[in-house]
Amino acid sequence: MEKNIKLSDGNIMPMEGFGTYKLDTQEKMDTAFKSAYENGYRLFDSAQLYKNEDLLGNSIKKFNIKRENIFITTKIPENKQGYEETLNAIEESLSNLQTNYIDLLLIHWPIHSKFFETWRALEDAKIAGKVKSIGVSNYHRAHLELLKTQAREMPVVNQIENHPYLSQAALIEYDKSQNIVTQAWSPMGRGSVLKDEVLQSIANTHNKSTAQVVLRWHLQRGVAIIPKSKSDKRIQENQNIYDFELSDKEMEMINSLNKNQRNGDDPELVYEIEHQYPTH
Repeated sequence: MEKNIKLSDGNIMPMEGFGTYKLDTQEKMDTAFKSAYENGYRLFDSAQLYKNEDLLGNSIKKFNIKRENIFITTKIPENKQGYEETLNAIEESLSNLQTNYIDLLLIHWPIHSKFFETWRALEDAKIAGKVKSIGVSNYHRAHLELLKTQAREMPVVNQIENHPYLSQAALIEYDKSQNIVTQAWSPMGRGSVLKDEVLQSIANTHNKSTAQVVLRWHLQRGVAIIPKSKSDKRIQENQNIYDFELSDKEMEMINSLNKNQRNGDDPELVYEIEHQYPTH
């Protein structure tokens, strides 16, 4: 199985990346970044909302990692959307990350009042060379079809909540039909799926953990993943998923676990109220 995927704009993205959400101190970031890099991760996913772009930038510098050896993703939050606001936010991210370009820039959530102008800012930032690839996060099919009415170019990635209890099969198929790579955030449902008996039985068959089975399921569906962990053991484990394959029957068993169960916000509601809301 290929570890990289060619995006529709011609750029290459690792299929498996490392999520930095909740790494909120320099020590936590340094420890996790070092472990992830040493274990082969090259994509690091951040966001302005995580308030840790500067910590990631410091870690990259501290460990003398060549910029061309890593792929950095970050995201524009709702309160910084709009044309000028987004361009300013991009400059902020570049400064925090201590780099002169971002590999993949995403709109973190769709909001209705700044919908088109925010995307235009991303398109222009790409022309200016500040960003290599542009995409979205938490967009439903309806948001993507609306975007298509005015976009000069379409997103290359749609990062969505995706796990066996929220398989989003129809959206993934739609993304594929539009040459958009689906990338899963919360690929293990914030841990909610890890004790599932079906997954545990499949894991036992392959002598793997349930987490490894779930990550492998994503990859076999063509879905990119950004698992996060603070534990060195799990960081290693999450990368060790290329030496086995799930059968068609096993894939179908996992597909059938879908409950349309969200752990995060509903994108349609965020689009309407223009900010995230506490779900628990």
